[in-house]
Amino acid sequence: MALAELYTQYNRVWIPDNEEVWQSAEITKNYKAGDSFLHVQLEDGTELSYPVDPAALPPLRNPDILVGENDLTALSYLHEPAVLHNLKIRFVESKLIYTYSGIILVAINPYKQLPIYGDAIIHAYSGQNMGDMDPHIFAVAEEAYKQMARNNKNQSIIVSGESGAGKTVSARYTMRYFATVSKSSSNAHVEDKVLASNPITEAVGNAKTTRNDNSSRFGKYTEISFDRSYQIIGANMRTYLLEKSRVVFQSENERNYHIFYQLCASAMQPEYEHLKLGSAEEFNYTRMGGSTVIEGVDDRANMLETQKTFALLGLKGDFQMDVFKMLAAILHLGNVEVAAVGDERSSISVEDKHLRIFCELLDLNCDKMARWLCHRKIVTTSETVVKPMTRAQAVNARDALAKKIYSHLFDFIVERINQALQFSGKQHTFIGVLDIYGFETFDVNSFEQFCINYANEKLQQQFNLHVFKLEQEEYMKEDIPWTLIDFYDNQPVIDLIEAKMGILELLDEECLLPHGKDENWLQKLYNNFVNKNTLFEKPRMSNTSFIIQHFADKVEYKCEGFLEKNRDTVHEVLIEILKESKFHLCANFFQDSPVSISPFSSTINIKSARPVLKSPNKQLRTTVGSKFRNSLSLLMVTLNATTPHYVRCIKPNDEKLPFEFDSKRVAQQLRACGVLETIRISAQSYPSRWTYIEFFSRYSILMTQQELSINDKKQICKIVLQRLIQDHNQYQFGRTKIFFRAGQVAYLEKLRSDKLRHACILIQTRVRGWLQRRRFLAVRRAALTVQQYFRGQRTVRQAVTARNLKETWAAIIIQKYCRGYLVRRLCQLIHVATVTIQAYTRGFLARKKYRKMREEQKAVVLQKYARAWLARRRFQNIRRFVLNIQLSYRVQQLQKKIEEQSRENHGLLERLTNLASAHMNDVDTIQKLESELEKLTAQKRTYEEKGKKYKEDSEQKILKLENQNKELQEQKETLEIKLQEKTEEMKEKMDNLTQQLFNDVQKEENQRMILEKNFQNQKQDYEKEIELLKGEVKILKEEKNQLQQQIQQEIIIQDGLKMEVGQLTKQTQKIPELQKEIELLQTQKLDVEKQAHSQKRELREKMSEVTKQLLESYDFEDVRSRLSTEDLEHLNEDGELWFAYEGLKKATRVLESHFQSQKEIYEKEIEGLNFKVEHLSQDINHLQKLFREENDINDGIRLEVSRLTSENLVIPDLKQQVAELENQKSDLENRLQEQTVKLKEMSNRLHYELERDRTQRRTTESQNEVERKEKESLKDTIQGIEGLSNGLMQDEVQGELQSKMKQVTTRLAVENMDLEEKLDMKDRIIKKLEDQIKTLTKTIEKSEAHVPTVPKEYIGMMEYKKEDEERIIQNLILDLKPRGVVVNMIPGLPAHILFMCVRYADYLNDADMLKSFMNVTIDGIKQVVKEHSEDFEMLSFWLSNTYYFLNCLKQYSGEEEFMKHNTPRQNKNCLKHFDLSEYRQILSDLAIQIYHQFIIVMENNIQHMIVPGMLEYESLQGISGLKPTGFRKRSSSIDDTDTYTMTSILQQLSYFYSTMCQNGLDSELLKQAVKQLFFLIGAVTLNSLFLRKDMCSCRKGMQIRCNISYLEEWLKDKNLQSSNAKETLEPLSQAAWLLQVKKITDDDAKEICEHCTSLSTVQIVKILNSYTPIDDFEKRVTPSFVRKVQTLLNNREDVPQLMLDTKHLFQVTFPFTPSPHALELIQVPSSFKLGFLTRV
Repeated sequence: MALAELYTQYNRVWIPDNEEVWQSAEITKNYKAGDSFLHVQLEDGTELSYPVDPAALPPLRNPDILVGENDLTALSYLHEPAVLHNLKIRFVESKLIYTYSGIILVAINPYKQLPIYGDAIIHAYSGQNMGDMDPHIFAVAEEAYKQMARNNKNQSIIVSGESGAGKTVSARYTMRYFATVSKSSSNAHVEDKVLASNPITEAVGNAKTTRNDNSSRFGKYTEISFDRSYQIIGANMRTYLLEKSRVVFQSENERNYHIFYQLCASAMQPEYEHLKLGSAEEFNYTRMGGSTVIEGVDDRANMLETQKTFALLGLKGDFQMDVFKMLAAILHLGNVEVAAVGDERSSISVEDKHLRIFCELLDLNCDKMARWLCHRKIVTTSETVVKPMTRAQAVNARDALAKKIYSHLFDFIVERINQALQFSGKQHTFIGVLDIYGFETFDVNSFEQFCINYANEKLQQQFNLHVFKLEQEEYMKEDIPWTLIDFYDNQPVIDLIEAKMGILELLDEECLLPHGKDENWLQKLYNNFVNKNTLFEKPRMSNTSFIIQHFADKVEYKCEGFLEKNRDTVHEVLIEILKESKFHLCANFFQDSPVSISPFSSTINIKSARPVLKSPNKQLRTTVGSKFRNSLSLLMVTLNATTPHYVRCIKPNDEKLPFEFDSKRVAQQLRACGVLETIRISAQSYPSRWTYIEFFSRYSILMTQQELSINDKKQICKIVLQRLIQDHNQYQFGRTKIFFRAGQVAYLEKLRSDKLRHACILIQTRVRGWLQRRRFLAVRRAALTVQQYFRGQRTVRQAVTARNLKETWAAIIIQKYCRGYLVRRLCQLIHVATVTIQAYTRGFLARKKYRKMREEQKAVVLQKYARAWLARRRFQNIRRFVLNIQLSYRVQQLQKKIEEQSRENHGLLERLTNLASAHMNDVDTIQKLESELEKLTAQKRTYEEKGKKYKEDSEQKILKLENQNKELQEQKETLEIKLQEKTEEMKEKMDNLTQQLFNDVQKEENQRMILEKNFQNQKQDYEKEIELLKGEVKILKEEKNQLQQQIQQEIIIQDGLKMEVGQLTKQTQKIPELQKEIELLQTQKLDVEKQAHSQKRELREKMSEVTKQLLESYDFEDVRSRLSTEDLEHLNEDGELWFAYEGLKKATRVLESHFQSQKEIYEKEIEGLNFKVEHLSQDINHLQKLFREENDINDGIRLEVSRLTSENLVIPDLKQQVAELENQKSDLENRLQEQTVKLKEMSNRLHYELERDRTQRRTTESQNEVERKEKESLKDTIQGIEGLSNGLMQDEVQGELQSKMKQVTTRLAVENMDLEEKLDMKDRIIKKLEDQIKTLTKTIEKSEAHVPTVPKEYIGMMEYKKEDEERIIQNLILDLKPRGVVVNMIPGLPAHILFMCVRYADYLNDADMLKSFMNVTIDGIKQVVKEHSEDFEMLSFWLSNTYYFLNCLKQYSGEEEFMKHNTPRQNKNCLKHFDLSEYRQILSDLAIQIYHQFIIVMENNIQHMIVPGMLEYESLQGISGLKPTGFRKRSSSIDDTDTYTMTSILQQLSYFYSTMCQNGLDSELLKQAVKQLFFLIGAVTLNSLFLRKDMCSCRKGMQIRCNISYLEEWLKDKNLQSSNAKETLEPLSQAAWLLQVKKITDDDAKEICEHCTSLSTVQIVKILNSYTPIDDFEKRVTPSFVRKVQTLLNNREDVPQLMLDTKHLFQVTFPFTPSPHALELIQVPSSFKLGFLTRV
C-alpha cells in the first residue's frame, strides 16, 4: 500500500512546532496525490491548511494503541516525533524513566528518588531475558552478565549523556547489580570494595555545576573482573581528561571538587587542626563560584563516608592524612597574595601566612617558593637567564602549580584504589562500565569541549558499526536478503581531528614552538581546512573561532587557551623545589620516572623507533591532546574486543524539576546521543518484527474461515499478508518472524480496527433490533389486555336484563342439584371400591405380619442358642486368654524369685569364701607369730652360748694382756712424759664411752624384759582364743548334725508331696556352675595359701638380713681395742655381755610395733568372724523357708497347667460341632454324630494315656527334684561348713568332709542322669501322642478359623548393642529410601524405631549409651539432610520423621502437659531415668533448619513456573489477544525457558502435597508449607506485574483472577482452606481487581482506595500508571485520576516499598501431636535390614 493512501480523514500527523518541536493534528479531508495543502485540525480545535510537499509529507502519528511502548523500534511509524511522543507519554504519564530504542537503553533523569532499585528488583531481573521485563538499567546489566557467562566473552556497558543526565548514578547501579548477583563465597568482600571506590572517585572527581549537583568532571572506565565461576575477584579503573581548570576556577553558581568542601566542613575537628583550615568562604579556590553549599547535602557527613570508604579499601589513617595535607596545601596556595611591582614585576611576601602554611604542610623552602613563583628561568645554549614575571603571569604559575599537584593527587588516589582492588590469580572475563561525558555544546566552547566531542565522535562511530552489525546478523539469522543501508559515517570528522596534519597534530606542532600562540595555530587551521573540508568552517563574524560539523550538531570553538591547556606545563624551577620536599608524597609526585605501584596501567607507553634527544628545559613532553588520543585509542581497542551495551542518559529539563519534560532539550539530546540515528537505520529496513504466533493471535480476526482451516499457522500468516498487503516489498518472511516496513503495522491495525468497528456496528444493529422488537411485543401484549377487559365490560353492560338474570339463576340451581347427584353417585362407587380394596389389603398385611412374627420367633430361638454358644465360646476364649496371661505372669514372677534366690546364693557363697579366706589369713598370722617366737627363743639360746664362749675367750685374752702390760710397763716409764697428756685425754673419752655404754645396756635390758613379758601375755591370749575357736568349731559340728537331721526330715516330707515342677528343672543346670564356682574358690584358696607361705618366707629372709646387717655394722674387735683393761674388767664384773644385744636394738623395736598392730587387727577380725557366723546361720534358715514357698507355688502352677491343657482338649470338639451344624445338611447329622463320638472316644483315650504318662512323669520329676534339692542343700551346707572350718579344723576332718561330699555328689549325679533319661523317654511318647491328636483334629477344624495363640507380650523397646549404633544410623537414616518406606507403613516409622532404641538405653539406665545414641542420631539426620539438600522427597521424609521423633520425646517424657492424651499403656512406656529436654531443643532447631531448606527447595522447583503460568499463560483462551508490542528481543538474548501453564503449577503443587502426605507430614506443618508456597506465588506474580507494563491490562486482570480461582479450588479440593494460604493471595487478587475496575470518576477512585487495602500507595499508583489498553476501545488512566487516588491515599500509613519480599519466611511452629501408635505393636520391616535389633 502506498504511503500517500494513509493520509485519509481521521488519521493524525505531526506538524513542526517552535515550542513543542512537534504538534499533533488530525486530517479533516482525504489527501489526494498532487494536493499542495493538507487540511488538518489541531488538538486545540484550530483548523489549518498546512502546505505540504508531495515528496515529503508530514510524518504520520501512530495509533494510540501503540503509544507508550517499551521499545521505540516497535512503533509502526519510526521518526523523531513518534520517539519524542512515546518518551513523553512514558515519562510524564506512566512515570517510567527507562525505554529501549533497539540496543540502546534511554534513561531519563526523574530528579526524584524512585523505589525501583532495591535488592528485590535486582533479584526480579536476575536470570530474565531482556525483553521479558520492563526496561531497566538492571536489565542491561543482566544481559551483559548473561552474555558473559554464556559466551565467555568480555562485555562493556557504555553510559553517556550530558552533565546532569544521571550517568554517574546509572554506572553506580550497574556496578551494584554485578556486586549483588555475583556474590563471592570468600570473606574478602571484593564487591563491597568495588562499590566503595565510587564515593571516593565522586569526592575527588565530581563537582556541582549549573546543570548538576554531582557532575563527573572526568571520564571513567571500570573493568570488573570475574573468575571462572563468574564471581567478582577484583576491578581496575582508568580515568580520562580530568577537568583540572576547575581546581582554580569555577563559574557562577558552581563549586570546586566535593573533597575541598568536605575538608573545610570538618576543619574544626581535632584531627584536622594542624591543617589550619577554615570555612569554604575563606579560600579563593572554593568561594569563586559564590555557591559553597548544596541544598540537602551535608558535607561533614559526606566526609565521614569518604573516610569510611577509604578504610574499607584498606587505605588507613596515615594515607588519608597525607591526602588531606595535599588538599589543604592546594587551598592555602590559592590564598597566596601576589603583589604587582610595576608593570613587569611581581612579588610574594615571605611572611605571607598562607604561603608559610603551604610550605609547612609540604615541607618546602619558603624563600625559594616565594621567589620562583614570581620569576622564571630561561635556559639557552649559552646562558641561563632569570626573568621576572608580571602579576598575571605569577598568578597563572601559581594556579598551574595547584592544578599540577591536584592532577598528580587524583592519579595517585586512582592508583591506590586499583591497588586495593587488585587480585591474585588469573582473570577469566570482565565487564567494563564506561561513564563518560556526552556531546557538549555551550555558548563558549574550549579545549575541554573539543576533547569531549572528539571522544563522542569515536564512540558514535563504534556505535554505528555495532548497530549495523547487529542488523546484519538479525537479517542473516532470519534468512532475509540483505540490502545495503545508508547510515551516517563520521570517519571524515575523526580524520579532520586526528589524521596527519589534522587539528590535534597542528596543535601539538604549535605547542613545540617557543613563541607559539593560539592565533598562529588558528591561522594554520584556516589555511589548511577552510573551503577544503566541508566539515570545517570559519565563523563570519569572528577571527578567533572555528566551527566543526559533528555528527550531532555544529559546534563553535574559541581558540583562546588551547595551547596552554594542551601544554599543561609548570615552570621547571617549581618542580625542582617540589622534588626537594621532605614530605614523601609530594616528592614522589614530581620524580622524573615515578614507578607505578599499580599492576594496571592506565596510560600507554609509546616508544619511538629511534632515540629522541631531550632538551635541557624538558619542553618536549607529551601534550594533553596526544595523551588523550592514545588513551582513547586504547579504550576503543578494549570496546571493540567486547560486546557493547549502550545506556543513553537524557536530561528532561534544565530546572531539575521532577517528571517535567522539555521537548526541545530532549530532542536535542536524542540527536546528540545517537538514538535518532538508530531509529533512522531501523526505519530504512524493516523496523517492525513479529513472530508468527504473535501475528496469528493479533490478526486472526482478519482471516477467513477457509484460511483458518489450514493447520500450519505460518502458512496462514503468509496467505493473509499476501491478501491484505499487495506490495510484497513492504514485508519479508523470516524463519521465525515477519519483518514489516514502517507504517505497515499501523495499516494492519487500521484494518483490524475497521473490522472490529464493523463487527461492533453489526452487533449493535442486532441488539438494538432485538430490543425494539422486544419493546414492541410488550406494548402489543399490553394493548390486547386492555382491549380484552374493555370489551368484556362493554358486553356485560349490554347483556344484563331482568329476564336474563332469572333464567341464569334457574339454570344455576338446576346445575347445582344435577351436579350434586352425580357427585354422590360417584362417591358411593368409590367408597365401595375403597372398602373392598382395604379388606383385601388388610388381610394380606395381617397374613404377612403373622408370617413375619413366626419367622422372628424362630429366629429369636435360633439367635438365643447361637448367642449362648457364642457367649460360651467367647467366655472360654477370654478365660483361656486370662489363664494364659496369669500363667505367664506367674512364671515371670517365679523366674524373678529364682533369679533373686540365685543372687542371694551367690552373695552367701561370696560371704562364706571371704570368711574362709579371712580365717585362713588369721591362722597364717598366728602360725607366723608362733614360728617367730620359736626363732627368738632359739636366737636367745645361741646368744647366751656365744656370750659364755666370749667370756672365756676374753678372760684368756685378759691374762695375755696382763703379761704384755708388765712388759710394756717398762716402756711406759720411758714414754710417760710424752703420753701423759694423751692418756688423760683418752681417759676422759673412755669415761664418756663407758657411761654411754652402761646407759644403753641398761635401757636394752629393760626393753628386753618388757618384750619377754609381752610375748608371754600374747601367747596366753592366743592360746585362749584358739581354745574358743575350737569350741565354736564343736558348736558348728553340732549345728551341722542338726541341719542334716532337718534335711532328712524335709526329704521324708517331700517324698509324700508328688507334684509336677517341670519348669523348675532348669535349676539343675546350675549345679555344674556351682561346682565350677566351688573349684574356683578352692583354687583361690590355694592361691591365698601360696601367697601366705611366700610372704612368710619373705619376712623371715628380711628379718635375717636385718639382723645380719645390724650384727655386721658393729666391729667388736675395734671396740675392744679402744677399751682399756680396766674397762674390760668393769664390763666383766656384771657377768653379761650387753654388747651382744646392740645388734638387736632396731629389730626388737620393729617387731614390737608390728606385733602390736597385728594384735589389734586380729581382735577386730575375730569379732567380725563371730558376727558373720551368726548371720550365716540366720540366712540358712531364711533360705529353707524360701525353698518351701517355691515348692508350694510350683505345685499350684502345675495344677493350673494340667487343668488348662484338659480344657484346651475340649475346644476342638466344640468347634467340630459348630462347623458341622453350619455346613452339613440335615441328612448328614447322624453320620456326623457317629464320627464325633468316635473322635471323642479316641481323644479321651489319648488324653487318658497322656494324663497317665504325665502323672508318671510328675512322680519322676518330683523325685528328681527332691533329690536335686537334697543335693543342693547338702552342697550349700558343705560349702558353709567347709568355708567356716577351712582354717580351724584339722586335716583329718577336712578329708572326711570332702570324701563324704564327693560320695553324695556322685550318687546324686548318677540318679539325676537316670531320671533325665526317663524324662526324655516320656517326652518322646507325649510328642507322638500329641502328633496323633493334631492329625485327627485337622479334619474337624477345616471349616473353623484357627484359634489364635497367645501372642508374646512386648513392652515397646528395641534391644541393641552400643557397637551397633553405626549400623542403625547407616541402615535406618543414611541408606533409607523414602519411597520404600511410605508404602503400607505407619508414618514416622524410622522415628518410632529410633525412640524405641532410646527407651532401651533409658531402661538400662546407661547415660553414656543414651547420650551416644542421641548424638549419632542427630548427626545422621544432619548428614542425610546435607547430602540431599536439593532432594524434596528426602527433605520431606526427614522433616516428618524429625517431627515425629521430637513428638515421641515429648509424649513419653513423663511431663503432664504431654501425657494428657496418652493411653494407660503409653503412660507405662514413659522414660524413667533421664530428662531429654536439651535434646528436644536441639531436635527442634534441627527441624526448623530442615523446614527452611525444605521450603527453599520447593520454591526453587516452582519459582520458574510462576510467571509463565500465572501471568503469561492464557487460562481463558482468546480473551486477551496479543497487543502489538513487538518486543525486539536481541539476537543475543535466547529465550530458552519452557512453556509452563497454570496446569503445570497445579501439578507441581499436587506433587508437593501428595509427597508430604505420603511421608506422613503433620497437617499443621503441611498447611504452613502450602501457605508459604502461595505467598511466593502471589509475591512473584505481583512483582513481575509491577515490572511488566504490557501485562497491566483489563483482560490480563481477568486471566489472573481466573488463575487465582484455580488455586482456591485446589485448596478446597485438598481441604486446606484453614491454612490461611488464600489470604496470602489477597494483594494479587486486589491488583487483578484494580486492572478490571473502571478508573474514570471520583467514585471509582474512592472505591479503589476502600478495596485495595492490601496494596501500598506506591503499588496502587504503579499499577495505575502502568495500565496499558490492548485495543483502541479501552482508555488509558489519566494523570488527573492517578493524582486523585494519590490524594485519597495520603492519609494511609504504609511502607513506601514497591516490591514484595519473596524471601520472606513465615514463622514456623511445630504443634505437639501425640502418636496414636502403640510402641509394643510396632514391627521392623525386613527391608530396613535391622535384623540385629530385638524387640523387647
